[in-house]
Amino acid sequence: MTERTTGGFTTRQVHVGTDAAPATPRALPIHLTAGFTFDSFDDAAVHFGAGDGYGYTRTGNPTVDAVERKLASLEGGAEAVLLASGQAALAVALLGLVSAGSHIVSSTHIYEGTRGLLVDNLARLGIETTFVDDIQDPDAWRRAIRPETRVLLGESIANARNDVLDIAAVAAIGDAAGIPLIVDNTFATPYLLRPLEHGAAIVVHSASKFLAGQGAVLGGVIVDDGRFDASRSGRLFPHLVESGAGTPSVWERYGGRARIAHLRESVAPRYGPTPSPLTAFLIGQGIETLSLRVQRQSENALAVAGWLADRPEVASVDYAGLASHPTHDLARNSLRGGYGSVFTVTLRGGLPAARAFVEAVSVITHMTHLGDVRSLVLHPATTSHARRSPAERAALGVHPGTLRLSIGIEDLDDLLADLDQALAAAASAVRDDAAVLA
Repeated sequence: MTERTTGGFTTRQVHVGTDAAPATPRALPIHLTAGFTFDSFDDAAVHFGAGDGYGYTRTGNPTVDAVERKLASLEGGAEAVLLASGQAALAVALLGLVSAGSHIVSSTHIYEGTRGLLVDNLARLGIETTFVDDIQDPDAWRRAIRPETRVLLGESIANARNDVLDIAAVAAIGDAAGIPLIVDNTFATPYLLRPLEHGAAIVVHSASKFLAGQGAVLGGVIVDDGRFDASRSGRLFPHLVESGAGTPSVWERYGGRARIAHLRESVAPRYGPTPSPLTAFLIGQGIETLSLRVQRQSENALAVAGWLADRPEVASVDYAGLASHPTHDLARNSLRGGYGSVFTVTLRGGLPAARAFVEAVSVITHMTHLGDVRSLVLHPATTSHARRSPAERAALGVHPGTLRLSIGIEDLDDLLADLDQALAAAASAVRDDAAVLA
């Protein structure tokens, strides 16, 4: 290959070496570029008119596109949109469906960042939310729906009480009214559960967690089932079915993929939570070992949860994999390959016990994250749920002695040894605290 040798020094330093060799790599290539060249004047016009090809990474990138196709396939969806974080994924999914005056029905048992988005940010835009406490009661969901309801929202495995959502039942209620169910599937991952197969319309993930798996990057994804029906839901979402001045509607152009097409074309690029192609590459690399990691993590978690449940220092363990959990039967019928690896354990002795436990662990890492190959611990009452009242925390299964564990892939014996010495430290702290009070 002959390099360009003409031109000045500055011209050559900009242009020489920027054309990649015509080779096909086995690993996903990283297209780390802001934009793409057009072969001709007409190619640029076609791209901006029909959306063919690539023009600017904010609206499309080959690396990002490859990971989107992988995630859509794993979730059994029609199409996916990758975004810069899980929070961005949920925000974009909602903003593509609601407008001022709209109403959302949501499970009470959701991530606190999601709850904040609903009750603070969207509420200021005139979008109200009704929360369903008893998510296992279909009538509770049905009663909460109003004429202006546009979304039902829940988590496949809830944060923090580990309740499993009856997706089929809730999806059927939404479907009867033409309202899509959005399921945050972060805890379960598509390896254990694929909500679209149970009737959900849209799935979101924090790809930062299990999908990436290494705790190195942030990312989020939206996956749509591609079954939007204008005859049943068009009146609820006029922005998808109404034509502009001489312009076909989103529905006319994309049919059942109208929802996800609208998110890709009009919501995500305008709000701008674009993922880096390097981040997309790392998420894609993580996904290649997803099943192996989640299987090992779930096996470890079940063993750890059962071990903890028998310990005298432990008041309760909220893990859907245990027969004692209220949604165990639903979990057994819904999940395939394990029960997940994130759950809560409540220690006797309250806050002093929890503090001593967290400060004693060595194999388990104290940090605000989950789904990592490493085992992690967090104290929800003083971190993620700190802004809730004591009564609200208790209703969510978060008590002074509650700890959230995300179990990793370490050797089980090492995890149990670490837990054993941490529980001993917690028990000692409780005795010392009792002695001081006496």
